[in-house]
Amino acid sequence: MGNNVINVTTKRWQALLERMDLVDHSDTFRKLYDAHLEKHRHYHTITHLDACLKHLDLVVDLADSPDQIELALWFHDAIYQPYSSNNEVKSAEWATTFLEESKSFVTVQERIQELIMVTEHNSSSISNDQTLMLDIDLSILGQSSGNYDLYENAIRKEYKRIPYFLYTSKRAQLLQGFLDRERIYNSDFFYGQLELKARENLTRAIEKLGATNKNIA
Repeated sequence: MGNNVINVTTKRWQALLERMDLVDHSDTFRKLYDAHLEKHRHYHTITHLDACLKHLDLVVDLADSPDQIELALWFHDAIYQPYSSNNEVKSAEWATTFLEESKSFVTVQERIQELIMVTEHNSSSISNDQTLMLDIDLSILGQSSGNYDLYENAIRKEYKRIPYFLYTSKRAQLLQGFLDRERIYNSDFFYGQLELKARENLTRAIEKLGATNKNIA
């Protein structure tokens, strides 16, 4: 899905701000770009942001406010520390500060903040756009087996300080939580495109993690 053209560009950022009637913030673009290049990131990188933007392009006609989703995607991993529990909160705060400085409407600020916060993945989405935001963020689960394995390896690198036996146990629990859902993807588009492959990837990953724990024991 998608191509090799990188969407994370100043041109795309500026076009988004123009459509939303926001003042030019090339400095914010550079800060966001640099944040995604932090050395401790292995999955939550420019590549992930690029993939999210490409998936948004596939469903732009299904969104109620696609520009709001796009701005939320730009910011949703702006702050990322692997061992922190408030990455989404801090990312949403950065987005809100940016929007306040850009003289955006309060209602827009609130919607984008809500879109970012749903990527905590601990509550059900409410609006159509929140559903698309969640599905876009989870799109990696339904990619090819090879790309999914790269994702798992990258996540492990981000949590390399956790002992391996503990990591495999906690990771298996997290993945099982997604697998236990009636639907991993709540939008019809992503459900039809990615659901079966995501369940295949998750099942295989959980089995691998379990086998690793048995070998350690």
